[in-house]
Amino acid sequence: MKNSRQQKILELIKEYDIDTQETLIAKLSEAGYTVTQTTVSRDIKQLNLVKGVTAKGTYKYVAPELRRDSTVPVLNSAITDSVTEIDTACNIVVVKTFPGMANAIAVCVDSLFHDKIVGSVAGDDTILLVAKTSEIADSLADTLKGTFGKK
Repeated sequence: MKNSRQQKILELIKEYDIDTQETLIAKLSEAGYTVTQTTVSRDIKQLNLVKGVTAKGTYKYVAPELRRDSTVPVLNSAITDSVTEIDTACNIVVVKTFPGMANAIAVCVDSLFHDKIVGSVAGDDTILLVAKTSEIADSLADTLKGTFGKK
């Protein structure tokens, strides 16, 4: 029963933008599975599900195998909530963060957008992302605004 339920969870999160355990419980119920919040919480942990940011700036559960092949950036809400401002200056994207968060966010941005960034420098609360052109910087800034919910 557990394997069947967990397989159904993976199918559901692939098919629907499921953002809460309550929504997942409802979808499982529709599929004929009666579960408690505790069971769903345990399944989420065992399946290593995380919340990813959608293109609309909302969150949804994402499975590990989806993270590698998906265009959905998977970021912890502590990271996404720490970005306060994103702006451009010529070919440089400036990302302002809460104090002490710039390095952690720079690592995430570097790994997600390495193909668009020539280099980056992170201070305490500011990240400078250098792009090859101002057009790439503008595009990157728009993408980051969507990713971090700053649109």
